[in-house]
Amino acid sequence: MRIGEAAAAAGCTPRALRLYEQRGLLPPPGRTASGQRDYRPAEVARLRVIRELLGSGFTIEDLRSCADRLHLLAQDPPPRCGAADAPEGSGSGVVGRRLAILDAEIDRLTRLREDLARRAFGDRAAFGDRAGADPPPYEPVPVTHRSPAAPPARATP
Repeated sequence: MRIGEAAAAAGCTPRALRLYEQRGLLPPPGRTASGQRDYRPAEVARLRVIRELLGSGFTIEDLRSCADRLHLLAQDPPPRCGAADAPEGSGSGVVGRRLAILDAEIDRLTRLREDLARRAFGDRAAFGDRAGADPPPYEPVPVTHRSPAAPPARATP
């Protein structure tokens, strides 16, 4: 299959497909006599795995670190990533690192949300003091837009 057909079958664009190839997520495909890329069903299945993993929060760099094993995830059924009998360095470290990054981001966003709630509603919005209670209702803050030509108002001393 040509690049456009393979990209459409995998749910991506030809540009994304070339990027995955350049970043080492896909091995270079075979070429036709005229030099065009020629993708097989196994490569399209691997593309689908890449798209699914990227959609799950992995980065291209995460996938590069285990690119030599991505074809295993195209198997039916795919092996478990965190299997206890996985050999050392088999890629489960990638999953653990990504989970740790996501957990840290969730913690950061939770603290940011709690800080904003405290600033908007006072200490009564601290959820630790209101176990199980719904957050207080809030009033939307009106937003005004300035014309780009209008300079900001200056406070005079």
